[in-house]
Amino acid sequence: MELLVAGVLAVLATVAVTSFAPRVGVAAPLLLLLLGTAVSFLPFVPAVEVDPEIVLGVVLPPLLYSSAATIPTMELRRDLRTVSAFSVLLVVTSALAVGFVLDAVVPGIGLATGIAIGAVVSPTDAVATSVVRKAGVSPRIVTVLEGESLLNDASALVLLRSAVVATAGTVGLLEVGGDFLFAVAAAVAVGYVVGRLHVWARAHITQTTSTVAISFVVPFVAYLPAEHLGASGLVAAVTAGLVTGRAAHTALSAQDRVTERAVWRTLELLLESAVFLLMGVQLFGLVEDVRDAHGSLWVALGYGVLTATIVVVVRSLFVGASVWELARRARRIPEMRDWLTQAQERLDAGDVPVVPGGRPRAGASPSPERVEAVGRRVRRRLADIDYLTAEAFGPREAALLVWAGMRGAVTLAAAQSLPSDTPQRSLLVLVAFVVAAGTLLVQGATLPWLVRRLGLGARADDDAAALVALRAEVRDAALAHLQDPALVRPDGRPYDTGVLDRARAGLAAVDAAMDDEDAAPVRAQVHQLMVELVQAQRAELLRLRDRGVHSSAALDRALDEVDAVQIGLEMRGP
Repeated sequence: MELLVAGVLAVLATVAVTSFAPRVGVAAPLLLLLLGTAVSFLPFVPAVEVDPEIVLGVVLPPLLYSSAATIPTMELRRDLRTVSAFSVLLVVTSALAVGFVLDAVVPGIGLATGIAIGAVVSPTDAVATSVVRKAGVSPRIVTVLEGESLLNDASALVLLRSAVVATAGTVGLLEVGGDFLFAVAAAVAVGYVVGRLHVWARAHITQTTSTVAISFVVPFVAYLPAEHLGASGLVAAVTAGLVTGRAAHTALSAQDRVTERAVWRTLELLLESAVFLLMGVQLFGLVEDVRDAHGSLWVALGYGVLTATIVVVVRSLFVGASVWELARRARRIPEMRDWLTQAQERLDAGDVPVVPGGRPRAGASPSPERVEAVGRRVRRRLADIDYLTAEAFGPREAALLVWAGMRGAVTLAAAQSLPSDTPQRSLLVLVAFVVAAGTLLVQGATLPWLVRRLGLGARADDDAAALVALRAEVRDAALAHLQDPALVRPDGRPYDTGVLDRARAGLAAVDAAMDDEDAAPVRAQVHQLMVELVQAQRAELLRLRDRGVHSSAALDRALDEVDAVQIGLEMRGP
């Protein structure tokens, strides 16, 4: 009963804090962390210690799966090299730096234990992603931060596992590298298979509730066998999410996607909030453990500040080097763009270009299919170049990437997973908490200010212009489809000419309205009027329901149709 009461209070606190946070301009997870910390020091609240497996094996898989399913895979592909460097090389570098320093200043822990704590404090938290996304920064920054937070948890935990084994002196550097490669490769394979099976199964199930229910177990279906094989269950969950997100728009119905998105957003909110509340309520117990063992908290606080400083400095150097490397590679873009433009011209003429340094293929002319395939790759590469040029990283972006590297609940959960016989365990766990809570509160609270100070926010106008251009391309595709002689009804009969004319007229009217810059106020009025009409229709349906004239089935169907119209209006906007 006490657990049920605590759960109800946690949900109510989550709703209250989430509603209140925008008014004070602070991210909700930070307020929840403070709330949990305050609760832990109440005299009637006992010391709390959460099993780290609850966070690492129950909460994280669905959270990472959900994030992976919604991350833009196109942008992730474009910056995969940078994301991989941040997720693996930066984690290893940070862990080694922290390990050597702590080995030198903390009595009796040893280098392997120091590296283990370095691995614990290396992974970043996804809170930064939500903060910078709301601030309207470059989508490239958001993608890099989100991709990093998706993958570095797994690399840090694999490194932690190897470092813990190394404390017994039974593992070498080559074994650590081999363990890491196997953990990632096997996890990717398991996650890919689970993701493909998930998409296949949902494509053959028509009930929306059943398909959404299946999605709840997919993260664990990927996580559990990967862990059983000694691989990274978190990487498997992320891979399954990427596969699902990539295929969702072709394999799932629109109703399934809309319902799943709403349900998973609710689940994300509850799980993420629970993580930060649990992180806060454990502080009192950690403080008591250190006080009993060492008599003073200042030592742990000092080590925590030192560790946080190390990870920030290492991240600054690493991000600076990465941005410099990106700028160096960008100098080759004009040359590459010229070659791709010439290649596109040859493709338009029906020929396949030869890559620089290659030799032309002898024999017959290339098939139309090959020309089209090469053309797609060339156009995609040109689009990649345009994106990387428009969203180029400079000193301002580098500063934001550095400051957004805050730590979170994974750091505390990983620290609590250290074996009980680890030297100075209680001290090291509190050090990890100081790093996580300190970076969350200091960097998280100042991140919106930094975005404004650097002038990296407020991209709404650019996004609106891109949306208008995209809508125009979609309408052009629809008009071209109406001109297709092969366009027939599902039963094979042709559409009536009058129906086609009405469809063309409707699309043309939309084109005219969108192209007229002076029509924006009129469109806004039309949108407002349509919303009012929908509300009037709903009010009439509710009045008819109260009168009892029509059947409940008919009324429910009509109300669903009105809701669908309103959802479309609200998603499209004026």
